Amino acid sequence: MKIRRILATAVAAAVTTPVLLLSVTPAFADDKPAAQTQEKKQSIAELEKAAAAAKAVYDDAVAAESAAEAALEATIADTFPLTVAAKAAEVVAAEAATAKTAADQAVTDAKAVVDGLPETATEEERTAAATALTEAEAAAVTADQAKTAADAAVVTAVDARDDARVEAARALGQAQEATKVALADKTAADKALADAKEEAEEEGEDCVPEAKLTTVVTGLPSTVVAGTKVNFKLRVTNGTDRTMDEVLPFAYVHATDKSGLDELDDLVKLQWLSGSSSKWKTVDNEHYMDAISPLKAGAHADIKMRLAIDAAAPAGNGVTFVAGDYFNDNGTCGGTPDLEGYEFMIAAAGSKPGKVDDAKPGATKPNTSDLKPQSGTSASPVNGSLAATGSSSATSQLALASGAALAIGAGAMFVVRRRKAGSHA
Repeated sequence: MKIRRILATAVAAAVTTPVLLLSVTPAFADDKPAAQTQEKKQSIAELEKAAAAAKAVYDDAVAAESAAEAALEATIADTFPLTVAAKAAEVVAAEAATAKTAADQAVTDAKAVVDGLPETATEEERTAAATALTEAEAAAVTADQAKTAADAAVVTAVDARDDARVEAARALGQAQEATKVALADKTAADKALADAKEEAEEEGEDCVPEAKLTTVVTGLPSTVVAGTKVNFKLRVTNGTDRTMDEVLPFAYVHATDKSGLDELDDLVKLQWLSGSSSKWKTVDNEHYMDAISPLKAGAHADIKMRLAIDAAAPAGNGVTFVAGDYFNDNGTCGGTPDLEGYEFMIAAAGSKPGKVDDAKPGATKPNTSDLKPQSGTSASPVNGSLAATGSSSATSQLALASGAALAIGAGAMFVVRRRKAGSHA
C-alpha cells in the first residue's frame, strides 16, 4: 500500500511580489477502483500541466537571459549612443585643451613684447602692447573656462556610458539567476511527473482520504523573530467511529526572504517532543514523526512542537504544513485529504513585534468539535504510545521549487510524499 500526497501551486513572480505561501491540492485516490484510476489520471494531468508551465517559465527565462546578454554587448559596441557621446566629448575636450595652450602662449608672447619695449618706445607703442596683453589674458581665461567645461562634459559622458554598462551587466546577472531558478523549477516538476507516472504503474492498493482524521496547530505565532524558538502544539484527532492502529503525524516547514527568491530552509528548524522523552527531536527529511499507536475512535493526541529560526535569517515569510496518515493491521490505510498550511512572518533578529495573533491555516479549519480526547483527558500530550516505527521507515519525496523571476512568468511547486507497501510495519 502507498499514500501519495501532491501539493501544487502556481507561482506569480514579479519584483514587487512578496513570498509565495503554499496552497494545497489533495491527491488521494478514491476507494473504488474506477475512482482510483480517475484520480491518478487527474493527478498526473495536474503534474503534466505544472511541468508544461515550468517549461514555459524556463523558456521565457532563457529568452530573457539572451536578451540581457545582447543588451550588454550593445553597450560595449563603438556604435552605442553613450559611447559615441563620450568620444565626441573627448574630442571637444582635446580641442579645448589645444585652444587653452595656444591662449596661454599668446599671453606669454604679449608679456614678452611689453617687457621688451625700448626706452625710446612711443606712448602709442606702449599702449598697443598693453592692450594686446590684456586681450591675450582675457582670451586665456575664456579658453581655460572652456577647457574646464569640456573636461566636465567628458566625465559626465564617460560616467553615463559606464553606468549603462554596469546596469546591463547587473541585469544579465539577474537574468542568469532567474534562469537557474526556472531550471530548478522545471527539473523538480519533471521529476515529480516522472515519479507520479512510475508510482501509477506500481501494483498495490491505494489508500483513501479520511476527512475525519484532522491535524490542527495551535500556539504558533503569526510572527516569529529570527534567533528565537517558539513552542506550539499539533493535535491529531481521529474523528471516525473506529480505532486507527497506527497514525503517522507529518510536518514540514518552508521559508523564504521577503522577495521570495531566496529559500531560508537551512535557517529554520522544526522540532517535536515525545511524551516519553525530554529531548527535542528534529523533524527529519522524511517529515514524519513517530507513530501514534493506536489512536482510538473519537480520540486525539497532542504533540509538543517547536519552531527554531536562526539569528542569521533575514525578514521573510514561512509556512508550516501538517497532515496525518493512518495504517491498520487489517491492511486498510488512508490519511488527511489535505496538507494544512499555517503561514507566519519572520521578523529580523532583535525585532520586537509585540503581541501577535496565532498563525491561521490557509485552508478551511477542520471541525474538531464533539470529539473526545484519548484516555478521557482534554489536552494530554502523546505519552508512551509513540512507536519508533514512523520516522525510520516512512519514505517521502520532497520537490519544492519557489518560482520567481524578473517579471517574466510563473513556476510550479510540488511536495510529494509517498509511503510504500509494508513500510509502516
